[in-house]
Amino acid sequence: MQRMGMMIGLEPHSVERYRELHAAVWPQVLALLTASNIRNYTIFLREPENILFGTWEYHGSDFAADMAKIAADPTNQEWWSLTIPCQRPLATRKEGEWWASMEEVFHLD
Repeated sequence: MQRMGMMIGLEPHSVERYRELHAAVWPQVLALLTASNIRNYTIFLREPENILFGTWEYHGSDFAADMAKIAADPTNQEWWSLTIPCQRPLATRKEGEWWASMEEVFHLD
C-alpha cells in the first residue's frame, strides 16, 4: 500500500459548485476509483485560500495502468468536464501534473 497526497487551487467562484459535486459523487466514478485500487480517498478544502488537499491509499501494483484506466473512462471524463473548470493548478506543480503531488514525510497509524 502506498499513501499519496496532492494539492490544487480552487477557483473562488467555484467553491460552492465543487462542494455540490462532491456531496453527490456519481456511483460510476466511485466504482471506478475502487476498481482502480484507490482506498481511503479524502479531499479537504482550506478557505479562504481555496486550496484543495487530496489524500488516498493506493493498493494496486501498477499505478500508471490504473491511472490510465481512470483517465480513459468516458464517465470519468464527463465527471472531469465538471470538476476541472473549478480547479486552479499550482504554478509550482511538476511538468505533466494537474494536481501537485506531495512527499509523505510522516505517518502514524
